[in-house]
Amino acid sequence: MSERVTANWTVRLRTRLSRMVPSGQWLPDRQPVYVASWIYVFGVATLAAFLVVLASGIALTLGGSAWWHTSSVGHFINSVHLWSVALFFASMVIHLWGKFFMAAWRGKRALTWMTGAVCFVGSIGTAFTGYLSQSNFDSQWISTQAKDGLNAVGIGAYFNVLNPAQMLLWHVVLLPAVVGVLVVTHIVLVRRHGVVPPYDAAPQAQFDQTSAGGRPTGSGSPAERATQTPTH
Repeated sequence: MSERVTANWTVRLRTRLSRMVPSGQWLPDRQPVYVASWIYVFGVATLAAFLVVLASGIALTLGGSAWWHTSSVGHFINSVHLWSVALFFASMVIHLWGKFFMAAWRGKRALTWMTGAVCFVGSIGTAFTGYLSQSNFDSQWISTQAKDGLNAVGIGAYFNVLNPAQMLLWHVVLLPAVVGVLVVTHIVLVRRHGVVPPYDAAPQAQFDQTSAGGRPTGSGSPAERATQTPTH
Protein backbone atom coordinates (compact mmCIF):
# COMPACT_ATOMS: atom_id res chain seq x y z
CA MET A 1 0.00 0.00 0.00
CA SER A 2 2.79 2.42 0.91
CA GLU A 3 4.52 1.71 -2.39
CA ARG A 4 1.37 2.60 -4.33
CA VAL A 5 1.01 5.85 -2.37
CA THR A 6 4.62 6.75 -3.01
CA ALA A 7 4.18 6.07 -6.72
CA ASN A 8 1.13 8.33 -6.94
CA TRP A 9 1.82 11.30 -9.23
CA THR A 10 0.28 13.79 -6.82
CA VAL A 11 2.71 12.70 -4.10
CA ARG A 12 5.64 13.01 -6.48
CA LEU A 13 4.46 16.46 -7.61
CA ARG A 14 4.01 17.65 -4.01
CA THR A 15 7.45 16.34 -3.11
CA ARG A 16 9.05 18.06 -6.06
CA LEU A 17 7.34 21.37 -5.26
CA SER A 18 8.41 21.16 -1.63
CA ARG A 19 12.01 20.67 -2.74
CA MET A 20 11.80 23.49 -5.28
CA VAL A 21 11.25 26.24 -2.70
CA PRO A 22 12.30 26.04 0.97
CA SER A 23 9.51 25.62 3.48
CA GLY A 24 7.92 28.92 4.46
CA GLN A 25 9.35 30.86 1.52
CA TRP A 26 6.44 30.71 -0.92
CA LEU A 27 4.66 33.53 0.95
CA PRO A 28 7.09 34.67 3.67
CA ASP A 29 5.90 37.14 6.30
CA ARG A 30 9.39 38.38 7.15
CA GLN A 31 12.26 39.47 4.92
CA PRO A 32 15.76 40.88 5.42
CA VAL A 33 15.77 44.63 6.03
CA TYR A 34 17.48 45.34 2.70
CA VAL A 35 14.38 44.09 0.87
CA ALA A 36 12.77 47.44 1.80
CA SER A 37 14.05 48.97 -1.44
CA TRP A 38 12.37 50.69 -4.37
CA ILE A 39 14.13 48.25 -6.71
CA TYR A 40 11.91 45.45 -5.42
CA VAL A 41 8.85 47.71 -5.49
CA PHE A 42 9.38 48.15 -9.21
CA GLY A 43 9.72 44.39 -9.53
CA VAL A 44 6.30 43.91 -7.92
CA ALA A 45 4.92 46.76 -10.07
CA THR A 46 6.16 44.87 -13.14
CA LEU A 47 4.29 41.77 -12.05
CA ALA A 48 1.10 43.74 -11.29
CA ALA A 49 1.24 45.50 -14.65
CA PHE A 50 1.75 42.15 -16.37
CA LEU A 51 -1.45 40.82 -14.79
CA VAL A 52 -3.37 43.90 -15.99
CA VAL A 53 -1.90 43.41 -19.47
CA LEU A 54 -3.13 39.82 -19.52
CA ALA A 55 -6.61 40.70 -18.23
CA SER A 56 -7.13 43.60 -20.65
CA GLY A 57 -5.66 41.54 -23.50
CA ILE A 58 -8.13 38.73 -22.84
CA ALA A 59 -10.97 41.26 -22.92
CA LEU A 60 -9.73 42.62 -26.26
CA THR A 61 -9.44 39.09 -27.61
CA LEU A 62 -13.08 38.40 -26.75
CA GLY A 63 -14.15 41.52 -28.64
CA GLY A 64 -11.91 41.02 -31.67
CA SER A 65 -9.05 43.00 -33.17
CA ALA A 66 -11.37 45.62 -34.71
CA TRP A 67 -13.76 45.92 -31.75
CA TRP A 68 -11.97 48.81 -30.08
CA HIS A 69 -12.24 50.93 -33.25
CA THR A 70 -16.05 51.07 -33.01
CA SER A 71 -16.81 50.65 -29.30
CA SER A 72 -16.18 53.18 -26.53
CA VAL A 73 -15.81 50.34 -24.03
CA GLY A 74 -13.38 48.63 -26.37
CA HIS A 75 -11.44 51.87 -26.76
CA PHE A 76 -11.19 52.19 -22.97
CA ILE A 77 -9.96 48.61 -22.56
CA ASN A 78 -7.48 49.12 -25.37
CA SER A 79 -6.17 52.23 -23.59
CA VAL A 80 -5.86 50.27 -20.34
CA HIS A 81 -3.93 47.62 -22.25
CA LEU A 82 -1.63 50.21 -23.83
CA TRP A 83 -0.81 52.07 -20.63
CA SER A 84 -0.38 48.90 -18.59
CA VAL A 85 2.17 47.77 -21.18
CA ALA A 86 3.95 51.12 -20.81
CA LEU A 87 3.99 50.70 -17.01
CA PHE A 88 5.17 47.11 -17.42
CA PHE A 89 8.18 48.14 -19.51
CA ALA A 90 9.06 51.18 -17.41
CA SER A 91 9.00 49.17 -14.17
CA MET A 92 10.86 46.27 -15.73
CA VAL A 93 13.66 48.46 -17.08
CA ILE A 94 14.15 50.14 -13.69
CA HIS A 95 14.10 46.77 -11.92
CA LEU A 96 16.42 45.20 -14.50
CA TRP A 97 19.05 47.94 -14.42
CA GLY A 98 18.80 48.24 -10.65
CA LYS A 99 19.50 44.54 -10.23
CA PHE A 100 22.31 44.78 -12.78
CA PHE A 101 24.16 47.40 -10.74
CA MET A 102 23.48 45.33 -7.60
CA ALA A 103 25.11 42.31 -9.30
CA ALA A 104 22.00 40.22 -8.67
CA TRP A 105 23.64 37.08 -10.07
CA ARG A 106 25.77 36.67 -6.95
CA GLY A 107 25.19 33.70 -4.65
CA LYS A 108 24.13 31.13 -7.26
CA ARG A 109 21.47 33.49 -8.64
CA ALA A 110 22.75 33.57 -12.23
CA LEU A 111 19.69 31.72 -13.55
CA THR A 112 17.40 34.15 -11.73
CA TRP A 113 19.10 37.07 -13.47
CA MET A 114 19.07 35.35 -16.87
CA THR A 115 15.35 34.55 -16.75
CA GLY A 116 14.62 38.21 -16.01
CA ALA A 117 16.83 39.42 -18.86
CA VAL A 118 15.38 36.92 -21.36
CA CYS A 119 11.88 37.87 -20.22
CA PHE A 120 12.67 41.48 -21.11
CA VAL A 121 13.79 40.47 -24.61
CA GLY A 122 10.69 38.32 -25.11
CA SER A 123 8.49 41.18 -23.95
CA ILE A 124 9.94 43.42 -26.64
CA GLY A 125 8.87 40.94 -29.33
CA THR A 126 5.43 40.68 -27.76
CA ALA A 127 5.04 44.46 -27.74
CA PHE A 128 6.02 44.89 -31.38
CA THR A 129 3.63 42.19 -32.56
CA GLY A 130 0.96 44.08 -30.62
CA TYR A 131 1.72 47.25 -32.58
CA LEU A 132 1.43 45.24 -35.79
CA SER A 133 -2.05 44.09 -34.76
CA GLN A 134 -3.61 47.55 -34.51
CA SER A 135 -5.32 47.09 -37.91
CA ASN A 136 -4.77 50.70 -38.96
CA PHE A 137 -2.30 52.75 -41.01
CA ASP A 138 0.18 52.81 -38.16
CA SER A 139 0.37 49.02 -38.14
CA GLN A 140 0.91 49.00 -41.93
CA TRP A 141 3.84 51.39 -41.66
CA ILE A 142 5.32 49.53 -38.68
CA SER A 143 5.04 46.18 -40.46
CA THR A 144 6.83 47.39 -43.59
CA GLN A 145 9.63 48.96 -41.56
CA ALA A 146 9.94 45.81 -39.45
CA LYS A 147 10.10 43.68 -42.59
CA ASP A 148 13.00 45.76 -43.91
CA GLY A 149 14.78 45.49 -40.58
CA LEU A 150 14.33 41.72 -40.33
CA ASN A 151 15.49 41.27 -43.92
CA ALA A 152 18.57 43.35 -43.16
CA VAL A 153 19.64 40.98 -40.39
CA GLY A 154 18.87 37.86 -42.44
CA ILE A 155 15.85 36.49 -40.57
CA GLY A 156 13.05 37.97 -42.67
CA ALA A 157 12.24 34.55 -44.15
CA TYR A 158 11.26 33.22 -40.72
CA PHE A 159 9.00 36.06 -39.55
CA ASN A 160 6.31 37.27 -41.95
CA VAL A 161 5.40 40.52 -40.22
CA LEU A 162 3.33 41.56 -43.24
CA ASN A 163 0.81 38.87 -42.30
CA PRO A 164 -1.39 40.51 -39.61
CA ALA A 165 -3.22 37.25 -38.79
CA GLN A 166 0.06 35.47 -38.07
CA MET A 167 1.34 38.34 -35.95
CA LEU A 168 -1.96 38.50 -34.04
CA LEU A 169 -1.62 34.85 -33.07
CA TRP A 170 1.99 35.40 -32.05
CA HIS A 171 0.90 38.36 -29.92
CA VAL A 172 -2.11 36.70 -28.31
CA VAL A 173 -0.96 33.10 -27.86
CA LEU A 174 2.69 32.23 -28.44
CA LEU A 175 4.73 35.12 -27.05
CA PRO A 176 2.55 35.79 -23.95
CA ALA A 177 2.88 32.09 -23.06
CA VAL A 178 6.67 32.35 -23.33
CA VAL A 179 6.77 35.52 -21.22
CA GLY A 180 4.39 33.99 -18.67
CA VAL A 181 6.57 30.89 -18.26
CA LEU A 182 9.64 33.08 -17.80
CA VAL A 183 7.88 35.25 -15.21
CA VAL A 184 6.75 32.22 -13.19
CA THR A 185 10.23 30.69 -13.41
CA HIS A 186 11.78 33.97 -12.29
CA ILE A 187 9.47 34.22 -9.26
CA VAL A 188 10.11 30.60 -8.28
CA LEU A 189 13.87 31.18 -8.45
CA VAL A 190 13.56 34.32 -6.34
CA ARG A 191 11.57 32.38 -3.74
CA ARG A 192 14.11 29.54 -3.89
CA HIS A 193 17.34 31.54 -3.58
CA GLY A 194 16.03 34.71 -1.94
CA VAL A 195 16.90 38.27 -2.89
CA VAL A 196 20.53 39.22 -3.32
CA PRO A 197 22.05 41.01 -0.31
CA PRO A 198 23.94 44.29 -0.74
CA TYR A 199 27.71 44.14 -1.04
CA ASP A 200 28.18 45.29 2.54
CA ALA A 201 25.39 43.20 4.11
CA ALA A 202 26.41 41.03 7.05
CA PRO A 203 26.03 37.26 6.57
CA GLN A 204 23.79 37.19 9.67
CA ALA A 205 21.13 39.08 7.71
CA GLN A 206 20.31 35.87 5.86
CA PHE A 207 17.36 33.71 6.85
CA ASP A 208 17.53 30.43 8.70
CA GLN A 209 15.56 28.35 6.20
CA THR A 210 15.50 25.32 8.50
CA SER A 211 13.56 26.94 11.32
CA ALA A 212 10.82 24.97 13.02
CA GLY A 213 7.47 24.95 11.30
CA GLY A 214 8.88 26.49 8.14
CA ARG A 215 8.58 30.03 9.53
CA PRO A 216 11.64 32.11 8.53
CA THR A 217 13.37 33.45 11.60
CA GLY A 218 16.68 35.11 12.29
CA SER A 219 19.71 33.22 13.40
CA GLY A 220 22.19 34.31 16.00
CA SER A 221 21.86 37.05 18.59
CA PRO A 222 18.96 39.54 18.96
CA ALA A 223 21.14 42.18 17.31
CA GLU A 224 21.50 39.95 14.29
CA ARG A 225 17.77 39.24 14.16
CA ALA A 226 17.15 43.00 14.10
CA THR A 227 18.36 43.03 10.54
CA GLN A 228 15.02 41.47 9.54
CA THR A 229 11.75 43.28 9.07
CA PRO A 230 8.15 42.13 8.58
CA THR A 231 6.71 42.32 5.09
CA HIS A 232 3.42 43.76 6.35
